[in-house]
Order: sequence, then C-alpha cells, then structure tokens
Amino acid sequence: MASAPTVITSLSELATLLDSRHGLFIRWSRDLDRDETTGRSRDALTGAELPGLSANPLDVESWWGDRSTRLWAARRLYDYSHIRRDRGPDVRAWILAGEEVSRGPDNEPLIRCGEVVATVDESVMREAAELVEAQNSRAWGTLDRKRSR
Repeated sequence: MASAPTVITSLSELATLLDSRHGLFIRWSRDLDRDETTGRSRDALTGAELPGLSANPLDVESWWGDRSTRLWAARRLYDYSHIRRDRGPDVRAWILAGEEVSRGPDNEPLIRCGEVVATVDESVMREAAELVEAQNSRAWGTLDRKRSR
C-alpha cells in the first residue's frame, strides 16, 4: 500500500462514504499487501486459485428504497463478520474500490483492486452488530456456513 488508508470509525461515517461513492467493496483480509501483490483469492473448499480478490459489494441497491444507508452498511458488515472470528483477530474489514472481473464459488464478486479506500475500526463492527440485532429478526444472522451444519 502506498500510504495508510483512512480508518472508518463510525457506521455513520461509512454510510456517508457509501452515499457519496459507488463501486466499493468490502474484503476481509489479514494481509492486504499480499492481496494487492497477488490479486487473487483461493477457494477454501478446493484450493483453486480465483482470478480476482473475493469481496462483497457495498453499493446500496435500488430495492432498498428509503431505508437508511447506515442500516445497509451495518448489514453488509454483519453478514461476513464471522470471518474475523474464524480466521483470527488480525483479519480486518477493508473498503476497496475495484472492478469486478468474475464471480467466485459463492457467487461473490471477484475484483481487481484499484484503490484501498479505508479499513473499518473494530468499534464500527460492534456498532453494526448492535444495529442489526436491534432489528429483532430471529431468522437473521451472519452468513456463516459452520453454524448451519
């Protein structure tokens, strides 16, 4: 990385970023320098090298209507927050600008990173979890495969 990325310190700050900029993705990684160098992820099941970095889109979809961008951002962080727990405390959420080059085995975008925009502070992760859990949906949780076994 050329310079240290911005650190997002609140969910409102992330929502403001999403309202002002499109084409952003979230990537969970312990070593973004390696990610930028290789530009590739691996399929955890087969070990196949993928033609881009596995990431998830942050653009607010039109069907979201007039719901808050803050809740959208919280949900996007919460969906894959189990990755940090599963892979260790040194895994962080990164906000990247990039171009989708393919789709991965979970139908996730595989991107070519154009810019590291920011990293997300742990306090934002807690704020996101609180907001999602405050929706009181018993049917909702992270997209954690291990829990579904």
